[in-house]
This record gives sequence, C-alpha cells and structure tokens, in this order.
Amino acid sequence: MSADPASVEPTPDAPSAPPKSESVLRRRFRRFRSIRRGWFSFIVLFSLYGLSFFSHLLVSEKALVVKYDGELHFPAFGNFHEAKEFGQRRIGEANYRLLDRTLAEDDDPDTWVLMPIYEFGPIENLLEELDGPPPHKPSAQHWLGTDNRGRDVFSRLVYGFWYSLTFGLGVVGISYLLGVAVGSVFGFFGGRVDIYGQRLVEIWASLPFLYTVMIISNILQPSLGLLVFLVAIFSWVGISFYMRGEFYREKARDYVSAAIAQGESRTSIMFSHILPNALTPIISFAPFALVGAMNSIVALDFLGLGLPAPTPSWGELMSQGLDSLTAGDYHLVVSPIGALLLTLLMVVFIGEAIREAFDPKVFSRLR
Repeated sequence: MSADPASVEPTPDAPSAPPKSESVLRRRFRRFRSIRRGWFSFIVLFSLYGLSFFSHLLVSEKALVVKYDGELHFPAFGNFHEAKEFGQRRIGEANYRLLDRTLAEDDDPDTWVLMPIYEFGPIENLLEELDGPPPHKPSAQHWLGTDNRGRDVFSRLVYGFWYSLTFGLGVVGISYLLGVAVGSVFGFFGGRVDIYGQRLVEIWASLPFLYTVMIISNILQPSLGLLVFLVAIFSWVGISFYMRGEFYREKARDYVSAAIAQGESRTSIMFSHILPNALTPIISFAPFALVGAMNSIVALDFLGLGLPAPTPSWGELMSQGLDSLTAGDYHLVVSPIGALLLTLLMVVFIGEAIREAFDPKVFSRLR
C-alpha cells in the first residue's frame, strides 16, 4: 500500500554549492565602474581617442570617395593622382570642396564627391577662400574660426588631441617600465646595489630637463617619438623611488619568507610574488602622471621646443592666442585651453576612481 504523498515529510533541500569567489581584480573593476564620473570619463575619453585614429576620415580636406566616369577614387585612403584630369578640370593639390560644388552643378549621376563630416584639414591654408586677414572669427562654416595663418582651429584641435594623448600615454608607459625595473632591483637586492644605484639616480635627476631638450632640439629635428623618449627618460625617477619603497616593505612580509623557504628563485619571488603586490600605488598614480605628461607637451609646444610646424598642437595655438589677445581674437586662447581643461578633468576623474577602486579601505571614500 503506497503512502499518502501529503503525509510524507518533506526532505530538506540539498546544500547548494558555495558561490565562486570573486577575484581581487574583478572586485576592483566593479568598484571602479560604480564611481560614475570616473567610469563615464573613461568611456568618453578613450572613445574620443579611438575616433581620433580615424580623424583623416572624419575631419579632413581630402574626399573620401570621388566618382568620375564610373571610376571610383579614394583620396583619403592613400596616394591619389592629384594631377588627374577630370574632364577640363585639372586637380593639382585638389580642392575637393570646390570640386564637389562644381560637379554638383553638372547634375551627372556618374560624377560626384563624398566629403568627410568636417571638410577642413589641420594644415590647409584657407586664405584664398576667406575674406580679410587671419585670424578669422568662429562661424557656421569654421566652428572655432581660423588661426593667424588661415588654418581651421577646430581641425587643429582634433588632431592635436591625438598628439597630446598619444604623447602622454607613451611617456607614462616608458617611464613606468624604467621606473618599475630600476626601483624593483634597488628595493629587492638592497645593500651596495641600492646605495650606489641611488647615487647614480640622484646624479641623473640633477640634470636640467629644459636645457637638455633645448640642446637636443637644436641638434635634431624634434618628432613625436623623440620628444616621448626625452620626457620619459626624465620622468621615471619618481616612479623608481615609489617602487623601491614598496619592494622594501613587501619583501619583509611572511609570504616572501615562505617563498624563500620553498626554494623559489629570486626571479620568481620578484615577479610572481612581490611585484603584483607592489604595483597597487603605482597604478593609482598613473592617471595623474598622464596629466603631467600632457602638460609637458603643451608647455614645450608653447615655448617652441615641441613638435615642428605645421604639426597641429594645442600649445602652439595657445602661443598664437597670447600674441592675438590685444587684437581681441579670444577664440585662439579659449579653444585650446578649454580642450585641455576638459581632457585633463576627465583624466583626473579617472585617476580618482582608480585610486578609490584600489583603496583597501572600503569606507575611505570622501562623500
């Protein structure tokens, strides 16, 4: 006789599996995302930086596509026969905006020009198209006006953003590699290695940075790579001090003694045990180091020691604006300073969010 199902006592549920532990990196990333202004600044800044790699397709005087007699040409994607004959229109250093307007008047479906969203290039001289002497005031056609050489300011700001942020990231990357390597060696080995090494670092740090840049700029033609290298080799000293102190602190921990007792090699102890734990404060400083690096390239360009003309540069625009203040051309000052302010503000927000995400004290955030 079968038992009544209602009279059967319910069996307790089987114990559920314990939840999977969340890694420290994942918890820090989740905390970083919870800080809204830092997370949104990160998305906006690096989205704009990603778009800046396609500036020649979005902000340029070169056409994306030219169709003539059924043939397609792509001037923005490579070398195009600038001297090609389009009917009676010979294009040498082609003005594609003029070509677009001229071909549109023909009303020929087999002949057209597709221009970028913003049709002016960063080094294009517009004196023949504009009335009056430069600089010109902002207008519907030129959103931020032109500089004192008749070049579009908005276009130069867009390209200058790529140069500034690329310079900053390059300087931070190289200086961190050098600083972490040198500081790790000094802090781990200590003794004579640390004493003699620190004296050499102090001698190197005493070299005048600005004079060195001036001398090298007079000998060699400055380029983005050369300036990144010059600034980076003077920027790693502070990072090495921080890393040296972190290694001294971490190598006294019990987990290092346990690794030594297990017979692990010095390389394994340095890179597998101490280094991951010593990087936390260094990572928190990285966005603020980026701010300093971007200020460096702007300052060098402002002094005329940076990127060679006619490279688009925020510092060079500020220098023009300073010379034009008496004439009332405030757009040459407001535009680059505003762009620099917004960019550095987003970087600072990102830095604050990273610092709070890596902070082991959960309730240390100021509210």
